[in-house]
Amino acid sequence: MKRYDVRFKLQVAKEACKTSISVKAVARGHGLDFSTVRRWAATYRLHGWRGFYRKARSYDLPFKLDVLEKMRQEGMSARQATTYFQIGSAGAVAQWQRLYADGGAQALAPRPLPPQKPMKKTRSSKPAEDMSRDELLKEVAYLRAETAYLKKLDALIQQEQAAQRAKRTPSKD
Repeated sequence: MKRYDVRFKLQVAKEACKTSISVKAVARGHGLDFSTVRRWAATYRLHGWRGFYRKARSYDLPFKLDVLEKMRQEGMSARQATTYFQIGSAGAVAQWQRLYADGGAQALAPRPLPPQKPMKKTRSSKPAEDMSRDELLKEVAYLRAETAYLKKLDALIQQEQAAQRAKRTPSKD
């Protein structure tokens, strides 16, 4: 699925909402799928320009139940609910519907995380008092190397996360 710049989405949505041109013609003019332009136009009508600045988020049980209840009461489709509640994917809403139909509200509750494994002890099996000077020096060198490695790994992870955030953050024009 191709990602489009927020400014482009906003331009297309405004064109579809504020001109006499049909949504299909706007879609054809920009080489886009009709349903994509229709969704952008609906988002713009409901939420304005703020509707295009979505944040990745997880949804708790009460929110999911509210979405499903609103869909039932108003006969909304998953796509309409996605636009109305600013949910990232209509597939997620459809999955909530399936889970709710199969297992009720408990099926929508988040699954508990698996238990964490305890951290591994240091490689030294002897207490420091029983070690010779050479053994202590080797242990210190090993621990320094391990610390340096972990710091570099942490720096690489932070750098990668910053690059992903920069890629996701829309420009402020």
